[in-house]
Amino acid sequence: MLDVSDVLANYRKQGWWRDQTFLDDLRRHCAATPGKPALIGHQIHGAEPRTTVTDYAELTRLTDAFAARLVALGVRPGDVVAVQLPNCWELLPLGLACARAGAVFCPLMTVYRRRELEYILRLTGARVCITISEWGGVRLADIVTALAADLPEIEHVVVAGQDRPAGTLSFADYFLGAPSADADELDGLALGPDDPFLVLFTSGTTGESKGVLHSQNTLYASCRAYSDILKLDDGIVAFVAHATTHYSGFVVGMLVPLLLGGTAMVQDVWDAPAYLDAAARHKVTTFYGAPNFLVDLLAVQRDEPRDVSTLTSIVTGSAPIPPHLVEQVAAVYGVRVIALWGMTENGAVTITRLDDPPDWAQHSDGSPIPGMQVRIDTSTVRGRSDGSGRLLVRGSSQCLGYFKRDEVYAKALDGDGWFDTGDLARDDGRGGIRLTGRVKDVVTHRGFNVPVGEVENALALHPQVAEVAIIGLPDDRADEVVCAVVVPAGSPPSLDSLREHLADAGFNEWFWPGRLEVLDVLPRTITGKVRKVDLRQRFGAG
Repeated sequence: MLDVSDVLANYRKQGWWRDQTFLDDLRRHCAATPGKPALIGHQIHGAEPRTTVTDYAELTRLTDAFAARLVALGVRPGDVVAVQLPNCWELLPLGLACARAGAVFCPLMTVYRRRELEYILRLTGARVCITISEWGGVRLADIVTALAADLPEIEHVVVAGQDRPAGTLSFADYFLGAPSADADELDGLALGPDDPFLVLFTSGTTGESKGVLHSQNTLYASCRAYSDILKLDDGIVAFVAHATTHYSGFVVGMLVPLLLGGTAMVQDVWDAPAYLDAAARHKVTTFYGAPNFLVDLLAVQRDEPRDVSTLTSIVTGSAPIPPHLVEQVAAVYGVRVIALWGMTENGAVTITRLDDPPDWAQHSDGSPIPGMQVRIDTSTVRGRSDGSGRLLVRGSSQCLGYFKRDEVYAKALDGDGWFDTGDLARDDGRGGIRLTGRVKDVVTHRGFNVPVGEVENALALHPQVAEVAIIGLPDDRADEVVCAVVVPAGSPPSLDSLREHLADAGFNEWFWPGRLEVLDVLPRTITGKVRKVDLRQRFGAG
């Protein structure tokens, strides 16, 4: 049985955990480079696009001012502050302000509606909820205000934007217009490096959303390893295409640059041409985004090239990487694709390296980052001749648990602290892993588990396939019928051409699709994962 106290002490001994916090990083950079841009907020939504640049001195002032305003609203150490805002620079000072005030920061996706919001706000007991009046044609502030009437724990609703509901506070007036804080009123409140700091709710391709709880140290371990592997320094200008209210957007996009003393750039809505214009203007050095974002970037750059020569790395993950993307990115942008795999529960776990073969992201999801371990358990998986098994992980960036759902988190751990990711993987042949599917998404055909990820990768190379997802559907003649859901590149492929393509690639006929469905776009989660549960529901009755 694992001795948890010894393991945690070892994280500190090895330097993956520390006695400082991100607030200490902020103060250090403010003292050394007060006028350096910490944040660049690029707003293109609305009638008048604008750019806001916040330096380290102003970020420090805003962090303290925001913290004082939270305390004035009655926020006490350990309370949860929920924030539902689009991609905006204000997320970083709000998150740091929570740490300064001793509160838990709970960023929420703008795609959440009444059902998700009620569940999360009730579970967390959030005392303050900061939201936006309207986003994507939905009156989010009205939803939160209506919920607050039934949730007595919510004492204040703060609204960004115009036309806010009665009884709410204006974000611009209350926070952005706040005076500098008196340090005495915040003395002794700040979170320590091991205290619960960030709770992120999983977007989920299957199952009920869970609140993943992190300390600043579990986040630091991932940030540091990510930075070391990619050789990032204070010259970083980082952009993450995902929501800033998700792990990748907040941690990779904002905390990594803060740790290094670099610059984070955010854009309120994804627009590839606008991003590339901003990237050229502000000299972005590293881009992180799921493969679907890379598809957009390739199309725009080919059509109207921008000077993005400062770009040194393109990191992708969150969803399977079509092999052809790796070659195309290298050809168009002149940089290698770095493949990363991780979860909200643990951040980056595996990543390809700068000294790997240039096309290695076609074949691997990377090897473990320092401080993390992976193990492939083949004993509980039937019919996988390729060596695939359940992917288990543990290490210094693993989360503290699930918010108020200790029993659910405990079920995912064994006695030695290994966390069951729910993914299937095999050895990549060079000390890393290659994901091959999800345990719950296993497609069983003729008694064998189909290597879903590898079939998808192979079909993605078909000239008439832009995107593809493999699902299993009920079938009277077999365990399941293998169904290929395709977004075509031009005219749709035929089922026979897909089967011939797999035959040429050396796949056993048991793994060939027996059914083809064509869509204009695949349904995805906010992080780019295909929502296969939606596909199964849509085509399951066919």
